[in-house]
Amino acid sequence: MASSVRPIFSNVIPHIRAIDFDINNCENLIHTLKSNQIPSVVVIKGDPPTDMSKRVYPTTSIQMIKKLKKEIPQLKVFAAIDQYRVGIKNEFDYIELKKDAGADGFLTQPFFDMRLVDIFSEKLNGLEVYIGISPVIAEKSQSYWESMNRAYFTKDFQPSMEWNVKFAKDVILYCSKNGMNAYLMPIRINLAEYLHHIFT
Repeated sequence: MASSVRPIFSNVIPHIRAIDFDINNCENLIHTLKSNQIPSVVVIKGDPPTDMSKRVYPTTSIQMIKKLKKEIPQLKVFAAIDQYRVGIKNEFDYIELKKDAGADGFLTQPFFDMRLVDIFSEKLNGLEVYIGISPVIAEKSQSYWESMNRAYFTKDFQPSMEWNVKFAKDVILYCSKNGMNAYLMPIRINLAEYLHHIFT
């Protein structure tokens, strides 16, 4: 998939779920990355299927990062940050473990509070970082983020196009000023309208 869209999008970062691979039998994955000259990937642990219909393995993201950097040293390997998973200090420690494993940079979960962006940006200073932005324009979506992902929304949050557009612009401006990148993860929204408001 990543190789097929590269003629259109030069900077493609395919996701690799660690639990989908046996760490001692990754030859096919390594061959695919090499033969398609994939320059970068992001490694996430992944959530097991609720019905266990697909086989998964006890491979951790740390193990997968180490494996990829050993087998393909030139591959740029990004790691994931879930700022809501555990306490901030624990996530900071996990970031250090991923850096020690060979991670070249990080992609975060979407933020909904600029204060958290600032806290994590300070920790990630000097690294290649992509800050996540995802519009939430329905109360049900907000409840999902809060209950399933333990996301934190600022008190002034509003599930509206206007609020989400302003927040996206604020994050993009912040990243531009601080030498970081941002990525958009639009879900259940009029994509053309959303992008138009952000970039005009």
